[in-house]
Amino acid sequence: MRSHPTLLGSFLLGIGAIGMLDGIIFHQILQWHSVYMETDRHNQIVSDGLFHLVVTIIIMWGAVVLWNSGRRKEVGRQRLFLSGLLTGAGFFNFMEGIVNHHLLQIHHVKPGPYEAAYDLAFDAAGLLLLLVGLLIYRNRTGRV
Repeated sequence: MRSHPTLLGSFLLGIGAIGMLDGIIFHQILQWHSVYMETDRHNQIVSDGLFHLVVTIIIMWGAVVLWNSGRRKEVGRQRLFLSGLLTGAGFFNFMEGIVNHHLLQIHHVKPGPYEAAYDLAFDAAGLLLLLVGLLIYRNRTGRV
């Protein structure tokens, strides 16, 4: 990734953007997918705030890397950007799902009936984004 700053910047942007969407959609709007769902509302607000702070820092980092990569001529730069964005988003979702939902069982996408199905759908969506991003990277020069 060091030789492709567009790929690195968009990968970071993908992680931050999907993390922010996760926080907005699942945590705030649907009020699912939080560490302290049924215990302490104050701790939930603090943990969600810290989560949003971290993903905002990652978005800013990705933006700086992308800004600095604008001076370089990279072959297939648009595909590198899209590949990095989708790969970063998929990586975040898949790893967050595997680690937090399955290994550590910190929380689930939607606790209760069918929680395993929600968790597996979340993992599958992350894996799909990751695979599409890798496929675009593989074909980044426009060759099929």
